[in-house]
Amino acid sequence: MASGTRLAKERKTAKDDSFAMANQISMPALTSLLEEHRKSISAALSTELRSAFASLEAKLDTVQATVIDFEACIKLKNKNIDLEGRSRRNKIRIVDLPEAIEGPRPTSFFLDVLMEIFGDQVLQTPPKVDRAHRSLAAKPRQGDQPRPVIVCLHWHQTKELIVREARKRRNNLKYRDVLIRIYEDYCPKVVEQRAVYRDVMAKLYNLGLRPALRYLAKLQITQKNGTKKCFSSVEKADAFAGAQPTSCNR
Repeated sequence: MASGTRLAKERKTAKDDSFAMANQISMPALTSLLEEHRKSISAALSTELRSAFASLEAKLDTVQATVIDFEACIKLKNKNIDLEGRSRRNKIRIVDLPEAIEGPRPTSFFLDVLMEIFGDQVLQTPPKVDRAHRSLAAKPRQGDQPRPVIVCLHWHQTKELIVREARKRRNNLKYRDVLIRIYEDYCPKVVEQRAVYRDVMAKLYNLGLRPALRYLAKLQITQKNGTKKCFSSVEKADAFAGAQPTSCNR
């Protein structure tokens, strides 16, 4: 009985010693294994980071190229607008002249129209007209709005004189009892940019101010004391109009 108990204790002691020895042997191995895993994870992370940075750099290059292309497109678009504007700088547009009154010689006819409208007090000598024609649109049907007339004057000063006088006689410019309008001939993009000021200009006129649009689309306001203010956006001009006292109305 005693020998059996002793034998069991010896076996337990041997097992404990074997477990302790196994633990002592495995700790360095575990440390080494952990170090290997750390290096492996570090290498994997380094590879992933390099790959991620490379991907980001490629995307940034693409974005930069896109921005450069966009800026180049904007510059090219603005240049085209400028070139088209320069090609129209001596042209005027006459609106609401009855259709087909010019006959077979439109250049001579519209020269006579200008002289009849403004007279020799404004146009001391007949202006030199290089070209004159209706706008390139389909001929309107009976009762529809007539096509505008495009007149290309030889001298820029003559065009400025005609436009300035037409602006003074706004709403009272007639050709043989037909109320007409005369404007500078702007390219469609510039017309679009200037059109956004229409409502705010009406407000400013009602306030007794004198608004005028400068090329391309900048609003200049002449106040009652003669000072001038310029606005590059319709929002700023509208805020200025809203801040004016009602006492400055006409």
